[in-house]
Amino acid sequence: MRLRIPLTVAPFAAATLLAAPVWAALFFFSTGNPDGRLGALSQQASSGSLETETADDFILSVATVINRATITALIPSGAALANITNIEVELYHVFPKDSVNPPSGNVPTRVNSPADVEIATDTRDGSVGTLSFTPSLINSTFSVANTVVKGIHKIPNQTTGGEGPATGEEVQIAITFTTPLFLSADHYFFRPEGLVLDGDFLYLSAPRPIVSPGTPFTGDLQAWIRNSDLAPDWLRIGTDIIGGAPSPTFNMTFSLSGDTVPRAGTPGQKNCHGKTVSALARQFDGLDEAAEALGYSSVKALQEGIRTFCG
Repeated sequence: MRLRIPLTVAPFAAATLLAAPVWAALFFFSTGNPDGRLGALSQQASSGSLETETADDFILSVATVINRATITALIPSGAALANITNIEVELYHVFPKDSVNPPSGNVPTRVNSPADVEIATDTRDGSVGTLSFTPSLINSTFSVANTVVKGIHKIPNQTTGGEGPATGEEVQIAITFTTPLFLSADHYFFRPEGLVLDGDFLYLSAPRPIVSPGTPFTGDLQAWIRNSDLAPDWLRIGTDIIGGAPSPTFNMTFSLSGDTVPRAGTPGQKNCHGKTVSALARQFDGLDEAAEALGYSSVKALQEGIRTFCG
């Protein structure tokens, strides 16, 4: 029988894990609830609208399989939930991984930004069936004090102050990764995008620093944004775009959940696959049980996830 204990992503947990017996553990991370300060566009390209991406960070202290997530957004007042036609999730390493370095110089800095390009193997998209999503109406009238939608520009015109307040429907979207994310210990950016008929999908901010019921962690970075005109560069939403003295900084509202795999192999090493298979078999009393517990459709799908994890 496996033992599972709750685990958050605070980096000090890594030291605890090294000093104590390593057990399977439930994983949960959250930035908390929307704070009403910001709605930032994070939307797939559509007619007359550039693709725009908003990303916020999280840290994993051990290998982890993530099979569920939530995000909270603002959609136009009176819009039907069915107007949310797709959700896509991408993950990024922290710059300078997966990036040209030195960067272009088109933005004030790339320090602590998302990388130039996403981790391709970790993209999940409702339109191709690698995730499913269910939106729920949380509040029929919700307001934010500021927005960033189109004012995303290269230097020296990056500081616009934002585009002012907005009111709409607050919706929470529950995401199930039908192909779970099998991730090594690292620092990541989480970037969800929505697609809304006849409107904008405004990703809602959460308090920074993180407060209860969120999961605080050391090294929490502020949210960044870019559109397809700015890519591969990113701007800090608060420091670069909204500005001011002192400039605000933001987190975005999301949660992640799944299971840690503390005895998994090390990606890139020859024994990674065999060690990870053995770890999962011990942790979950067999690979069939592991596939079911972690949200994979079959042992074959789990094996493919392990191959992707190990590289």
